[in-house]
Amino acid sequence: MANNVSKLKIFSYLDAERKQKAGEPMEVLVNPESYSNKISVQFSGKQASGTSGILPKFNKIEAQKLGFELLFDSTGVINNMKNGVESELEKFKNLVLKYEGTIHRPRFLSLYWGTLKFDCCLETLDITYKLFRSDGLPIRALAKVSFLGFMDDTKRVAIENASSPDLTHIRTVMEGDTLPLMSFRIYGDSKYYIEVAKANGLDSFRELKTGTRIFFPPIKR
Repeated sequence: MANNVSKLKIFSYLDAERKQKAGEPMEVLVNPESYSNKISVQFSGKQASGTSGILPKFNKIEAQKLGFELLFDSTGVINNMKNGVESELEKFKNLVLKYEGTIHRPRFLSLYWGTLKFDCCLETLDITYKLFRSDGLPIRALAKVSFLGFMDDTKRVAIENASSPDLTHIRTVMEGDTLPLMSFRIYGDSKYYIEVAKANGLDSFRELKTGTRIFFPPIKR
């Protein structure tokens, strides 16, 4: 997907690598007036006994959050829609909220607008109905949405450069993953999969269930 998209578009996928599209993408009716981008850095607040001050110890960078408001309108002022906003809202909710049984979670999303490209999943959705016909049919609504940044583990680890054997890691099993392969990504050597299996109480390491979170303990070589 190219950058410099003039109107905000939302794409949905069945995989974190964004290779399997799920349904048709959505183009917003009107671009948001603005959007917020929140980044949080987490530090440890523990203080050593007998000291009067601490040097904050870096823990991790939280996933980015993107928030904005989307207008849904069927008054006929912006377009020719005059049958209420519920059908468009349902299409939007289906795109960003639909639970997919094959991956045991809602879909993965990507947002494109101008030079913005944001891989994410929906965090919150708050809909306010603003205008109604005389028969009570809602014809204008404002959806306040926030999206949580989300990328596949391989890409995230490459960016963070945090694959150190002396650190604790938690990874989500993706389709095609095996314990030896995941151990190789974390430790640089697949032989540690037995220790990982023991740490997670796995009786059979050959059949990993997609979506399972695996704990990778610190390893002393």
